[in-house]
Amino acid sequence: MPEYTALTVVGILAVVAVEVFWLRTGLFRSAQYWISMAIVFFFQVWVDGWLTKLSDPIVIYDPAQISGIRFPWDIPIEDFGFGWAMLTLTLLVWVRLGKRRREAA
Repeated sequence: MPEYTALTVVGILAVVAVEVFWLRTGLFRSAQYWISMAIVFFFQVWVDGWLTKLSDPIVIYDPAQISGIRFPWDIPIEDFGFGWAMLTLTLLVWVRLGKRRREAA
């Protein structure tokens, strides 16, 4: 499995495990979370599509490091998984720290 693909899968699984087994914030059950992910996805498609378009790329990926699946347009699908994991982990920590602060008050 290509490195970027493998690390993306590991990142997704790690973030899900952190939520399910450790933080337990309930974020995945929140409509606000999924709406925010849809908004992020919308803008990611436009920006990432522009950055990775094969006709005139700004960001170039080593074909040996990605799965080769590009959707929509020319966006490597790994970018969506990596972005999801990075943003979701940030939100999970933010929600958890906010709960701690409210409990301490």
